[in-house]
Amino acid sequence: MKTLTKYSYREIWQIAYPILISLVVENMIGLTDTAFLGRVGEVELGASALAGVYYVAIFMMAFGFGIGSQILIARRNGERRYREIGLIFYQGLYFLTLLAAVLFGLSYLFSASLLEKIIESPAVCEATVSYMNWRVCGFFFSFAGVMFRAFYVGTTHTKTLTWNSVVMVLSNVFFNWVLIFGHFGLPALGIAGAAIGSSLAEMVSVIFFVIYTWRRVDLRKYGLNCLCGFRGSVLRRILSVSIWTMIQNFISLSVWFLFFIAVEHLGERPLAVSNIVRSLSAFPFVMVSSFAATCSSLVSNLIGAGEVRYVWGTIWQCIRLSALCTGSVLLIFVLFPQVVLRIYTDSPELIQASIPSLMVLVSSYILSLPGFILFQTVSGTGNTRSALGMELVALGIYSVFVYWVIICLRPDVMYGWFSEHVYAICILSFSYLYLKRGHWQNRKI
Repeated sequence: MKTLTKYSYREIWQIAYPILISLVVENMIGLTDTAFLGRVGEVELGASALAGVYYVAIFMMAFGFGIGSQILIARRNGERRYREIGLIFYQGLYFLTLLAAVLFGLSYLFSASLLEKIIESPAVCEATVSYMNWRVCGFFFSFAGVMFRAFYVGTTHTKTLTWNSVVMVLSNVFFNWVLIFGHFGLPALGIAGAAIGSSLAEMVSVIFFVIYTWRRVDLRKYGLNCLCGFRGSVLRRILSVSIWTMIQNFISLSVWFLFFIAVEHLGERPLAVSNIVRSLSAFPFVMVSSFAATCSSLVSNLIGAGEVRYVWGTIWQCIRLSALCTGSVLLIFVLFPQVVLRIYTDSPELIQASIPSLMVLVSSYILSLPGFILFQTVSGTGNTRSALGMELVALGIYSVFVYWVIICLRPDVMYGWFSEHVYAICILSFSYLYLKRGHWQNRKI
């Protein structure tokens, strides 16, 4: 049976490419941190992997809330109930500001003692704590940025994200260069400088969003012209969708953090290898994520407009476009692995040790690419509770594999990266079966 399509490939690309560019540019922050710290030492390189994933695991609670908000904004956009979008935006901003304050306090008080219990190497632990003590300051800025992203993706005005990301990454490069190595008379702060620089870059990002939105967006149309007070009923509606994506994203990244903890028990070299591979994986991953976010937003808009018949056609269009873009990057990884890895380290031994894990990661995208797009589409239908259930089962199987292979067998680190295949098989199978059943078509949110 032929699938129906509403959007042309060009129209989908015009929505997806600003998200893609913004995500690629934003991940330059991680690349910058890793590339700079790779010149400081392997301990700092490994510690930045643990600290980075630890930070992102916490941040993903806010990001999950943003996904739920984006789904609601997209639905209201499709229904042409534009004025309600402002209510969703401001209630989300209030909630995320409070959440940032709570998580900042908890992280600052308890992160050090927690990390000391689970990180084996004292040197790596000390560097990780040093990073986190400064990095948590960025919660207030990164959480606010989540709501701006939800607004622009949900209304399909995604070009703004590109300019914002360029501003943020250039700020991060400058701040890192100054603070890590010590320039303009400032002391060389090492890994702490990387954390401070990233937090300052997020602050610059939010300032850009505020100024751009004020100057370029039709505030009256979207109900942004009036700073409304707290509306409990609106926040409850957002949370009815978002709470499941918040839990899902937090657990997902927490389990990935445990993967790096398991790798740390293999030694500092395997941890450094995994950090490099993690940083490189961000580039194909953000390409898939950009099309997944686009697909989720378009599906929510289609359902809101009563045009469910176009959903499957849109899904397959997004998968094909994503495969074209992601495949080109993966091909570069396969053909020129040493050139790519040299971005992160000058050590020939570390480069050679990283190639097998990189190749394993590349092969996982055969399954991950369609799996992630289908999974985000499930969330786009509004049934975020079912998406959470799928994620929990997939992560349970993933965790068992990681424990058995890395902790019990203790092989070369490349075998641990086959956990990506296990997770992808699960999430692809669950999402496809759910969407084929079709019970989501008339869901109201």
